[in-house]
Amino acid sequence: MTPPTPSEERRTVVVVGAGPAGLTVANILRAASVDCVVLETESRQFIETRPRAGVIEEWAVRGLRQRGLADGLSAGAQTHDEFEFRFGGECFRFDYGEMTGRHHYVYPQPLLVTDLVREYADVRGGDIRFAVRDVRTHDLETDRPAVSYVDPATGRRHVLRCEFVAGCDGARGVTRDSIPEGRVRIARHDYGIGWLALLAEAPPSSDCVLFGVHPDGFAGHMARGPEVTRYYLQCPPGDDPENWPHERVWTELRERLGAAGTPPLREGRLIEKRVLDMHNYVVEPMVFGRLFLAGDAGHLTAPIAAKGMNLALHDAFLLGDAIAARVTEDDDSGLRGYSHASLRRVWDYQEFSEFLSGIYHGTSSGDPFLAGTSLARLRRLFTSPAAAAAFAEQYLGSAAAF
Repeated sequence: MTPPTPSEERRTVVVVGAGPAGLTVANILRAASVDCVVLETESRQFIETRPRAGVIEEWAVRGLRQRGLADGLSAGAQTHDEFEFRFGGECFRFDYGEMTGRHHYVYPQPLLVTDLVREYADVRGGDIRFAVRDVRTHDLETDRPAVSYVDPATGRRHVLRCEFVAGCDGARGVTRDSIPEGRVRIARHDYGIGWLALLAEAPPSSDCVLFGVHPDGFAGHMARGPEVTRYYLQCPPGDDPENWPHERVWTELRERLGAAGTPPLREGRLIEKRVLDMHNYVVEPMVFGRLFLAGDAGHLTAPIAAKGMNLALHDAFLLGDAIAARVTEDDDSGLRGYSHASLRRVWDYQEFSEFLSGIYHGTSSGDPFLAGTSLARLRRLFTSPAAAAAFAEQYLGSAAAF
Protein backbone atom coordinates (compact mmCIF):
# COMPACT_ATOMS: atom_id res chain seq x y z
CA MET A 1 0.00 0.00 0.00
CA THR A 2 1.29 3.45 -0.87
CA PRO A 3 1.72 5.58 2.27
CA PRO A 4 -0.55 8.64 2.43
CA THR A 5 0.88 11.87 1.08
CA PRO A 6 1.83 14.17 3.95
CA SER A 7 -0.42 17.17 4.37
CA GLU A 8 1.38 20.53 4.10
CA GLU A 9 0.60 23.80 5.86
CA ARG A 10 2.21 27.21 5.63
CA ARG A 11 3.44 29.01 8.74
CA THR A 12 5.85 31.89 9.19
CA VAL A 13 7.65 30.33 12.17
CA VAL A 14 7.75 26.83 13.62
CA VAL A 15 8.90 26.66 17.24
CA VAL A 16 10.11 23.20 18.21
CA GLY A 17 9.85 22.68 21.97
CA ALA A 18 7.54 24.09 24.64
CA GLY A 19 9.97 24.92 27.42
CA PRO A 20 10.71 28.41 28.73
CA ALA A 21 12.65 29.37 25.57
CA GLY A 22 10.14 28.09 23.02
CA LEU A 23 7.07 29.42 24.81
CA THR A 24 8.64 32.84 25.35
CA VAL A 25 9.60 33.08 21.67
CA ALA A 26 6.06 32.03 20.71
CA ASN A 27 4.44 34.59 23.00
CA ILE A 28 6.64 37.38 21.61
CA LEU A 29 5.72 36.39 18.05
CA ARG A 30 2.04 36.08 18.88
CA ALA A 31 2.05 39.56 20.43
CA ALA A 32 3.63 40.90 17.22
CA SER A 33 0.96 39.14 15.09
CA VAL A 34 3.55 36.82 13.57
CA ASP A 35 2.03 33.51 12.52
CA CYS A 36 3.65 30.60 14.36
CA VAL A 37 3.03 27.10 15.66
CA VAL A 38 4.65 25.31 18.60
CA LEU A 39 5.40 21.58 18.45
CA GLU A 40 5.96 19.60 21.65
CA THR A 41 6.56 15.86 21.98
CA GLU A 42 5.24 15.71 25.55
CA SER A 43 1.74 16.34 26.88
CA ARG A 44 0.66 19.63 28.36
CA GLN A 45 0.30 18.03 31.78
CA PHE A 46 3.84 16.67 31.60
CA ILE A 47 5.56 19.97 30.79
CA GLU A 48 3.52 21.79 33.44
CA THR A 49 4.62 19.39 36.18
CA ARG A 50 8.16 18.36 35.15
CA PRO A 51 10.54 19.36 38.00
CA ARG A 52 13.19 21.80 36.87
CA ALA A 53 15.11 24.89 37.98
CA GLY A 54 13.65 27.74 39.94
CA VAL A 55 16.08 30.68 40.13
CA ILE A 56 15.40 33.64 37.84
CA GLU A 57 17.62 36.71 37.67
CA GLU A 58 16.26 40.26 37.93
CA TRP A 59 16.98 41.24 34.34
CA ALA A 60 15.09 38.14 33.12
CA VAL A 61 12.05 39.00 35.25
CA ARG A 62 12.19 42.54 33.90
CA GLY A 63 12.21 41.16 30.35
CA LEU A 64 9.19 38.96 31.07
CA ARG A 65 7.31 41.89 32.61
CA GLN A 66 8.01 44.10 29.61
CA ARG A 67 6.36 41.45 27.43
CA GLY A 68 3.34 40.89 29.68
CA LEU A 69 4.52 37.43 30.73
CA ALA A 70 5.21 37.83 34.44
CA ASP A 71 1.82 38.14 36.16
CA GLY A 72 2.03 34.77 37.91
CA LEU A 73 5.67 35.23 38.75
CA SER A 74 5.09 38.69 40.23
CA ALA A 75 2.30 37.35 42.43
CA GLY A 76 3.88 34.08 43.54
CA ALA A 77 7.67 34.28 43.43
CA GLN A 78 9.88 34.47 46.48
CA THR A 79 12.85 36.81 46.49
CA HIS A 80 16.32 35.85 47.71
CA ASP A 81 19.07 38.32 48.47
CA GLU A 82 21.55 36.32 50.52
CA PHE A 83 23.02 32.86 50.84
CA GLU A 84 25.25 31.02 53.24
CA PHE A 85 28.45 29.06 52.73
CA ARG A 86 29.13 26.38 55.32
CA PHE A 87 32.65 25.04 55.55
CA GLY A 88 35.11 24.12 58.27
CA GLY A 89 32.20 23.72 60.70
CA GLU A 90 31.27 27.43 60.44
CA CYS A 91 28.66 29.61 58.69
CA PHE A 92 29.48 32.52 56.42
CA ARG A 93 26.51 34.64 55.31
CA PHE A 94 26.85 36.48 51.98
CA ASP A 95 24.34 39.36 51.74
CA TYR A 96 24.47 40.28 48.07
CA GLY A 97 21.19 42.17 48.30
CA GLU A 98 22.63 44.69 50.74
CA MET A 99 25.80 44.89 48.68
CA THR A 100 24.11 45.49 45.29
CA GLY A 101 20.46 46.40 45.91
CA ARG A 102 19.46 43.43 43.70
CA HIS A 103 18.06 39.98 44.35
CA HIS A 104 16.99 36.70 42.74
CA TYR A 105 13.45 35.47 42.19
CA VAL A 106 12.62 31.87 43.06
CA TYR A 107 9.79 30.58 40.89
CA PRO A 108 9.89 26.90 39.87
CA GLN A 109 10.12 26.35 36.14
CA PRO A 110 6.89 24.27 35.97
CA LEU A 111 4.96 27.29 37.24
CA LEU A 112 6.56 29.57 34.66
CA VAL A 113 5.86 27.06 31.88
CA THR A 114 2.24 26.81 33.04
CA ASP A 115 1.93 30.61 32.90
CA LEU A 116 3.51 30.80 29.44
CA VAL A 117 1.36 28.01 28.00
CA ARG A 118 -1.79 29.61 29.36
CA GLU A 119 -0.85 33.01 27.95
CA TYR A 120 0.07 31.66 24.52
CA ALA A 121 -2.64 29.03 24.02
CA ASP A 122 -5.57 30.08 26.20
CA VAL A 123 -5.30 33.87 26.30
CA ARG A 124 -3.67 34.71 22.96
CA GLY A 125 -5.15 31.79 21.01
CA GLY A 126 -1.79 30.48 19.81
CA ASP A 127 -1.39 27.20 17.92
CA ILE A 128 0.41 24.58 20.03
CA ARG A 129 0.41 20.86 19.25
CA PHE A 130 1.25 18.49 22.09
CA ALA A 131 2.42 14.86 22.07
CA VAL A 132 3.55 14.96 18.44
CA ARG A 133 5.83 12.15 17.27
CA ASP A 134 8.87 11.73 15.01
CA VAL A 135 9.66 15.43 14.52
CA ARG A 136 12.00 16.07 11.58
CA THR A 137 13.48 19.16 9.95
CA HIS A 138 13.83 19.68 6.21
CA ASP A 139 15.48 22.11 3.76
CA LEU A 140 17.03 24.24 6.50
CA GLU A 141 19.51 25.88 4.12
CA THR A 142 16.78 27.08 1.78
CA ASP A 143 14.40 30.01 2.11
CA ARG A 144 11.51 27.55 2.57
CA PRO A 145 12.51 25.23 5.41
CA ALA A 146 10.03 22.82 6.92
CA VAL A 147 9.32 20.80 10.02
CA SER A 148 7.29 17.62 9.87
CA TYR A 149 5.75 15.43 12.55
CA VAL A 150 3.41 12.49 12.98
CA ASP A 151 0.00 13.16 14.49
CA PRO A 152 -0.44 10.51 17.21
CA ALA A 153 -4.22 10.48 16.76
CA THR A 154 -4.18 9.68 13.03
CA GLY A 155 -0.69 8.33 12.39
CA ARG A 156 -0.36 10.76 9.48
CA ARG A 157 2.68 12.91 8.82
CA HIS A 158 2.12 16.66 8.62
CA VAL A 159 4.53 19.12 7.03
CA LEU A 160 4.79 22.73 8.21
CA ARG A 161 6.49 24.83 5.54
CA CYS A 162 7.82 28.06 7.04
CA GLU A 163 10.35 30.88 6.88
CA PHE A 164 12.14 30.28 10.19
CA VAL A 165 12.59 27.40 12.61
CA ALA A 166 13.25 28.09 16.29
CA GLY A 167 15.00 25.06 17.79
CA CYS A 168 14.04 25.16 21.47
CA ASP A 169 13.75 21.43 22.12
CA GLY A 170 16.52 21.00 24.66
CA ALA A 171 19.61 18.88 24.98
CA ARG A 172 17.97 15.72 23.63
CA GLY A 173 15.90 17.31 20.89
CA VAL A 174 16.07 16.85 17.15
CA THR A 175 16.91 20.35 15.97
CA ARG A 176 20.55 20.46 17.02
CA ASP A 177 21.09 16.92 15.76
CA SER A 178 19.67 17.89 12.36
CA ILE A 179 22.73 20.09 11.70
CA PRO A 180 25.22 18.13 9.54
CA GLU A 181 28.46 17.17 11.23
CA GLY A 182 31.19 19.76 10.81
CA ARG A 183 28.85 22.68 10.11
CA VAL A 184 29.04 23.98 13.68
CA ARG A 185 31.56 23.62 16.47
CA ILE A 186 30.43 21.99 19.70
CA ALA A 187 32.69 22.79 22.66
CA ARG A 188 32.23 20.36 25.56
CA HIS A 189 33.41 20.17 29.16
CA ASP A 190 32.85 17.33 31.64
CA TYR A 191 33.40 18.10 35.32
CA GLY A 192 33.79 14.43 36.20
CA ILE A 193 31.30 14.64 39.08
CA GLY A 194 27.63 14.01 39.69
CA TRP A 195 24.98 15.65 41.82
CA LEU A 196 22.22 13.66 43.45
CA ALA A 197 19.19 15.93 43.00
CA LEU A 198 16.61 15.49 45.75
CA LEU A 199 13.18 16.89 46.55
CA ALA A 200 12.09 16.48 50.13
CA GLU A 201 8.64 16.89 51.60
CA ALA A 202 10.10 19.02 54.35
CA PRO A 203 10.02 22.73 55.17
CA PRO A 204 13.23 24.63 54.43
CA SER A 205 15.82 24.37 57.18
CA SER A 206 17.13 27.90 56.65
CA ASP A 207 15.85 31.28 55.55
CA CYS A 208 18.34 31.29 52.65
CA VAL A 209 20.17 29.05 50.19
CA LEU A 210 22.92 26.94 51.77
CA PHE A 211 26.10 25.76 50.07
CA GLY A 212 28.05 23.14 51.99
CA VAL A 213 31.72 22.81 51.01
CA HIS A 214 33.00 19.64 52.63
CA PRO A 215 35.81 17.09 52.15
CA ASP A 216 33.14 14.44 51.54
CA GLY A 217 31.59 16.48 48.74
CA PHE A 218 29.35 19.45 48.02
CA ALA A 219 25.82 19.77 49.41
CA GLY A 220 23.13 22.33 48.62
CA HIS A 221 19.82 23.42 50.16
CA MET A 222 17.26 25.55 48.29
CA ALA A 223 13.66 26.26 49.31
CA ARG A 224 11.03 25.28 46.73
CA GLY A 225 8.04 26.33 48.78
CA PRO A 226 6.88 26.34 52.40
CA GLU A 227 6.74 22.52 52.57
CA VAL A 228 9.22 21.37 49.90
CA THR A 229 13.01 21.72 49.79
CA ARG A 230 15.49 20.97 47.01
CA TYR A 231 18.74 19.35 48.12
CA TYR A 232 21.86 18.37 46.21
CA LEU A 233 24.60 15.94 47.19
CA GLN A 234 27.81 15.49 45.23
CA CYS A 235 28.23 11.88 44.12
CA PRO A 236 30.12 9.88 41.50
CA PRO A 237 28.96 10.54 37.92
CA GLY A 238 26.52 7.90 36.72
CA ASP A 239 25.72 6.81 40.27
CA ASP A 240 22.50 4.88 40.83
CA PRO A 241 19.96 6.85 42.91
CA GLU A 242 19.03 3.56 44.58
CA ASN A 243 22.46 3.65 46.23
CA TRP A 244 21.10 6.53 48.30
CA PRO A 245 18.39 5.28 50.67
CA HIS A 246 16.62 7.68 52.99
CA GLU A 247 18.92 7.33 55.98
CA ARG A 248 22.12 7.63 53.93
CA VAL A 249 20.85 10.82 52.27
CA TRP A 250 19.99 12.53 55.53
CA THR A 251 23.20 11.39 57.22
CA GLU A 252 25.26 12.94 54.43
CA LEU A 253 23.19 16.13 54.38
CA ARG A 254 23.57 16.55 58.12
CA GLU A 255 27.33 16.07 57.85
CA ARG A 256 27.99 18.27 54.83
CA LEU A 257 25.65 21.10 55.86
CA GLY A 258 26.46 20.96 59.54
CA ALA A 259 27.90 24.04 61.27
CA ALA A 260 28.25 25.33 64.80
CA GLY A 261 25.19 27.10 66.18
CA THR A 262 22.79 26.00 63.43
CA PRO A 263 19.52 24.16 64.01
CA PRO A 264 19.17 20.57 62.76
CA LEU A 265 17.86 19.95 59.27
CA ARG A 266 14.12 19.50 58.99
CA GLU A 267 13.82 16.06 57.45
CA GLY A 268 11.03 14.54 55.40
CA ARG A 269 10.09 12.00 52.76
CA LEU A 270 12.19 12.08 49.58
CA ILE A 271 9.85 12.45 46.61
CA GLU A 272 12.53 12.72 43.93
CA LYS A 273 16.00 11.24 43.51
CA ARG A 274 17.98 11.52 40.27
CA VAL A 275 21.66 11.86 39.41
CA LEU A 276 22.81 14.76 37.25
CA ASP A 277 26.20 14.39 35.60
CA MET A 278 27.87 17.79 35.57
CA HIS A 279 28.82 18.73 32.01
CA ASN A 280 28.53 21.70 29.66
CA TYR A 281 28.47 22.26 25.92
CA VAL A 282 28.21 25.25 23.60
CA VAL A 283 27.20 25.20 19.92
CA GLU A 284 28.89 27.84 17.75
CA PRO A 285 27.28 29.43 15.85
CA MET A 286 23.73 28.89 17.11
CA VAL A 287 22.41 29.28 13.58
CA PHE A 288 22.28 26.91 10.62
CA GLY A 289 20.49 28.22 7.55
CA ARG A 290 16.99 29.16 8.71
CA LEU A 291 17.34 27.21 11.98
CA PHE A 292 18.02 29.25 15.12
CA LEU A 293 18.86 27.35 18.31
CA ALA A 294 17.82 28.63 21.74
CA GLY A 295 18.17 27.37 25.29
CA ASP A 296 19.60 23.92 25.94
CA ALA A 297 19.46 23.07 22.24
CA GLY A 298 22.28 25.58 21.75
CA HIS A 299 24.14 25.36 25.04
CA LEU A 300 23.99 23.43 28.28
CA THR A 301 25.21 24.86 31.56
CA ALA A 302 25.48 22.49 34.51
CA PRO A 303 23.21 23.57 37.40
CA ILE A 304 26.27 24.55 39.45
CA ALA A 305 25.47 28.27 39.10
CA ALA A 306 21.68 28.07 38.40
CA LYS A 307 22.06 29.81 35.04
CA GLY A 308 20.29 27.48 32.60
CA MET A 309 16.76 28.91 32.64
CA ASN A 310 18.14 32.44 32.59
CA LEU A 311 20.16 31.73 29.48
CA ALA A 312 17.09 30.19 27.84
CA LEU A 313 15.10 33.38 28.52
CA HIS A 314 17.97 35.55 27.25
CA ASP A 315 17.97 33.62 23.97
CA ALA A 316 14.19 33.83 23.72
CA PHE A 317 14.11 37.60 24.16
CA LEU A 318 16.78 38.06 21.50
CA LEU A 319 15.33 35.56 19.04
CA GLY A 320 11.67 36.46 19.45
CA ASP A 321 12.39 40.17 19.02
CA ALA A 322 14.71 39.49 16.06
CA ILE A 323 12.21 37.35 14.14
CA ALA A 324 9.40 39.82 14.85
CA ALA A 325 11.54 42.68 13.52
CA ARG A 326 12.43 40.70 10.40
CA VAL A 327 8.83 39.75 9.62
CA THR A 328 7.08 43.01 10.52
CA GLU A 329 9.75 45.61 9.66
CA ASP A 330 12.04 43.76 7.22
CA ASP A 331 14.88 44.42 9.67
CA ASP A 332 17.25 41.46 9.74
CA SER A 333 19.95 43.00 11.95
CA GLY A 334 18.74 41.11 15.03
CA LEU A 335 18.83 37.75 13.29
CA ARG A 336 22.28 38.42 11.82
CA GLY A 337 23.60 39.30 15.28
CA TYR A 338 21.63 36.72 17.24
CA SER A 339 24.29 34.06 17.72
CA HIS A 340 27.01 36.54 18.67
CA ALA A 341 24.78 38.36 21.16
CA SER A 342 23.63 35.11 22.78
CA LEU A 343 27.05 33.54 23.01
CA ARG A 344 28.60 36.51 24.81
CA ARG A 345 26.37 35.83 27.82
CA VAL A 346 26.63 32.05 27.40
CA TRP A 347 30.42 32.07 27.68
CA ASP A 348 30.34 34.52 30.59
CA TYR A 349 28.01 32.20 32.50
CA GLN A 350 30.04 29.12 31.55
CA GLU A 351 33.16 30.74 32.98
CA PHE A 352 31.38 31.55 36.25
CA SER A 353 30.05 28.00 36.46
CA GLU A 354 33.58 26.63 36.18
CA PHE A 355 34.86 29.11 38.77
CA LEU A 356 32.08 28.15 41.18
CA SER A 357 32.73 24.47 40.60
CA GLY A 358 36.28 24.99 41.83
CA ILE A 359 34.89 26.41 45.08
CA TYR A 360 32.23 23.74 45.53
CA HIS A 361 34.26 20.68 44.64
CA GLY A 362 37.92 21.49 45.29
CA THR A 363 37.98 20.29 48.90
CA SER A 364 36.60 16.86 47.91
CA SER A 365 38.86 16.41 44.88
CA GLY A 366 41.47 14.39 46.73
CA ASP A 367 44.09 16.89 45.56
CA PRO A 368 45.56 18.90 48.46
CA PHE A 369 46.52 21.73 46.11
CA LEU A 370 42.98 22.12 44.70
CA ALA A 371 41.58 21.88 48.23
CA GLY A 372 43.85 24.67 49.40
CA THR A 373 43.08 27.00 46.48
CA SER A 374 39.32 26.45 46.78
CA LEU A 375 39.39 27.41 50.45
CA ALA A 376 41.50 30.46 49.59
CA ARG A 377 38.83 31.56 47.10
CA LEU A 378 36.17 31.12 49.76
CA ARG A 379 38.03 33.08 52.40
CA ARG A 380 38.69 35.90 49.94
CA LEU A 381 34.94 36.40 49.45
CA PHE A 382 34.61 37.25 53.15
CA THR A 383 37.78 39.29 53.57
CA SER A 384 38.03 41.32 50.34
CA PRO A 385 35.20 43.75 49.45
CA ALA A 386 36.47 43.87 45.86
CA ALA A 387 36.37 40.08 45.53
CA ALA A 388 32.90 39.99 47.11
CA ALA A 389 31.58 42.66 44.75
CA ALA A 390 32.93 40.87 41.67
CA PHE A 391 31.42 37.57 42.83
CA ALA A 392 28.03 39.20 43.50
CA GLU A 393 27.94 40.70 40.02
CA GLN A 394 28.51 37.31 38.39
CA TYR A 395 26.19 35.49 40.77
CA LEU A 396 23.35 37.90 39.97
CA GLY A 397 24.03 38.03 36.24
CA SER A 398 24.32 40.97 33.92
CA ALA A 399 21.83 43.75 34.53
CA ALA A 400 21.48 44.44 30.80
CA ALA A 401 17.96 45.51 29.83
CA PHE A 402 15.81 44.16 26.97
